[in-house]
Amino acid sequence: MYAIAIIRYRRPLAEVVTVTDKHRAYLHSLFEKGIVLASGPLDPRSGGALLLRVPDSSVQESLDAVRDNDPYVKSGMAQYEILPWAASTGKEKLDQL
Repeated sequence: MYAIAIIRYRRPLAEVVTVTDKHRAYLHSLFEKGIVLASGPLDPRSGGALLLRVPDSSVQESLDAVRDNDPYVKSGMAQYEILPWAASTGKEKLDQL
């Protein structure tokens, strides 16, 4: 199962950037595990977006864990909106990532 996560900052950017290195390290660890396929900030920088792949057998638990373990969430800097996504067009290419 794929999901799109929208991250929205809850604090001023000057505060958010104090946690950004930890957030990026966390996302990198998820990228290495194949959970994060792509990520990056929104433009203008009011948050970010993630393209996620999680096991079909534990979709909600996996998505909750991605959100709950993010240093942005743990520090109260951001909140997630997670949208499970049944990709159709292009799914074969996504599955190869």
